[in-house]
Amino acid sequence: MKPEQRLLEIRNIISSIGPMAVGFSAGVDSTLLLKLARDVLGAHVVAVTTVSASLPASEREEAGRLARFIGARHRFVESDETSDSRYLANTNRRCYFCKSELFRILRGEAERLGLGAIAYGAQRDDLGEFRPGMEAAKEYGARAPLLEAGLGKTEIRSLSRALGLPTWDKPAMACLSSRIPHGTAIDLDDLARVERAEEGVRSLGFRLFRVRAMGNRARVEIAREEMPRLEDLLLRESLLRSIRHSGFAEVVLDPEGYRAGGGASFRAVSEEGG
Repeated sequence: MKPEQRLLEIRNIISSIGPMAVGFSAGVDSTLLLKLARDVLGAHVVAVTTVSASLPASEREEAGRLARFIGARHRFVESDETSDSRYLANTNRRCYFCKSELFRILRGEAERLGLGAIAYGAQRDDLGEFRPGMEAAKEYGARAPLLEAGLGKTEIRSLSRALGLPTWDKPAMACLSSRIPHGTAIDLDDLARVERAEEGVRSLGFRLFRVRAMGNRARVEIAREEMPRLEDLLLRESLLRSIRHSGFAEVVLDPEGYRAGGGASFRAVSEEGG
């Protein structure tokens, strides 16, 4: 199907849903959804970004910039998942409790603003993964227009590029809590250390990476295509020093590089003195 036809299909779905509050994370998927909803619904769509210790400050700032770029109404709302002991226990159901809080807030904002629906950026590729958050979406009646249109990530990036969205090639993002291995309780101080460490890595020009935390040890995963940069010993030492300064006593560089879901384990070759 041609891009013009795909866009028409999604816009028709959005039109049939009507006025909505969109869960807006500033990621590739929710940015495309917000752009199309703004095109179709105008002022009858509101972007809602939930704010907690698991959201990096840089992503909060980007959400504001993107909403202004799109011209959409936008609200930041404090969320309370980090006060939920079930969330902090960090089982493989953590995302369910996070998304339940998101959709509770979205539903409340939609009702307060007189909007009939809530929507979020789920897409076809999410169906092949364990996504307990989609269970929460069903419970709250959240719609997923991109998924309903059958879009996957590759097509979403292509359409985003065609529409001039700066997120079309944005690396995958996830909340800071995803850096803590399942089964290890989430501590807000750990989230703050991870955020500082990742800002340090980003300042050195790396685009796709994760800093995984386990106690005082940090495991750094760099995208494989970016790993050759670490052959520069000065850059490598700058990276290790930056992460140590963020509050970690030990730093390891994972020789396998970044891979989605890598926080489930903690395997790496230690950098002595790192």
